[in-house]
Amino acid sequence: MRQESGTKQSHGEKVVKDIRRATRKQYSAQEKIRIVLDGLKGEDSIAELCRREGIVQSLYYSWSKEFLEAGKKRLAGDTARAATSTEVKDLCRESRALKEVVAEQALELRLLKKACSGMGATTNEVSRIREAGDHSAG
Repeated sequence: MRQESGTKQSHGEKVVKDIRRATRKQYSAQEKIRIVLDGLKGEDSIAELCRREGIVQSLYYSWSKEFLEAGKKRLAGDTARAATSTEVKDLCRESRALKEVVAEQALELRLLKKACSGMGATTNEVSRIREAGDHSAG
């Protein structure tokens, strides 16, 4: 009987821990930065800041350490910055354009080789024919 009540108590404790874990607030990066910067300003004590924000001091100090380490790495050039969506779109557009150029040149080369192989031309002759075509187009 005694073990049964112990099992129920540990099950109850587990449920309470699960509820606390599920209801724990998740802080965004912006919120963490704001809290750390408030602490660095020094207008209030860290203890007061943590009470106001509803966090434990160890969490504040953990965020503060991460924030300062990330700043050091960024200033030292150890971290690459994330590309903006505009930069990503521009790079994708450029990549597509380059792939089209490569595909066109590969097709042109294949057609030239096919045409020249029927005439018995060598690879050097194919290159000369291609260069002559490039000069006449320009």
